[in-house]
Amino acid sequence: MRVAVAGGTGVVGRLVVRELEQAGHDAVVLSRGSGVDLTTGQGLGERLQGCEAIIDVSNQTVLREKAAVRFFGTVTGNLLDAGARAGIGHFVALSIVGVDEVDTGYYMGKRRQEELVSGGPLPWTILRATQFHEFAEPLLDQARGPFVVVPKMLCRPVAAADVAARLVELVGRPGGRFVPPIAGPREWRMEEMAKRIAAARGDRKILIPVRLPGRAGKAMTGGALLPQGPFTEAPRTFEEHLAGLAARRQAVR
Repeated sequence: MRVAVAGGTGVVGRLVVRELEQAGHDAVVLSRGSGVDLTTGQGLGERLQGCEAIIDVSNQTVLREKAAVRFFGTVTGNLLDAGARAGIGHFVALSIVGVDEVDTGYYMGKRRQEELVSGGPLPWTILRATQFHEFAEPLLDQARGPFVVVPKMLCRPVAAADVAARLVELVGRPGGRFVPPIAGPREWRMEEMAKRIAAARGDRKILIPVRLPGRAGKAMTGGALLPQGPFTEAPRTFEEHLAGLAARRQAVR
């Protein structure tokens, strides 16, 4: 099967491409490097020729509601329109557990994505996932100075590789539904995850846990980011991720 991957150069996208190729599929990356601009639709039609399915893991970290809704709405609309013209038979989108419960800008953008996909012209599947094991790492990397603000939240972190494998599994199945979400095997507090990651990397930044204000903060700390009902339990643990970080640290010494 020839499968287009929107966001195929990102953290999850690279893993999706690898999984597709290992499964014997032909992966077609939709990115600026391949002549495609998802925000304008430029190059999409040509790149989708001969493709049978799209896996959408496109992403942009935008916190403001209008910007998030605009980004996800525009990109999703462009993919659906071009996909319909190209005769795409299945559109698989990655979303987030708790997207209905947390009223932050980013989550509202993902809600808009889900609305367009589920009401769009193509057979569809939406997979919601919990936070990735790597979630706290950009917080550490992008912090200026010795202090890192870490949002307080209760989650069930999942390996990005397990999410990629599940997306590739779903692309070969009939569309038309939300499937059970995917989550890791254990609950963690994000502040504890960040602390463990910093220790594994030898990072001495000072972590400052902060609860988001209002209903969003209450939801994130109260379990809204956990699967409600049946879900697919991914095998890889957060402890395995920490061990990998520590091993890489030792390797570069």
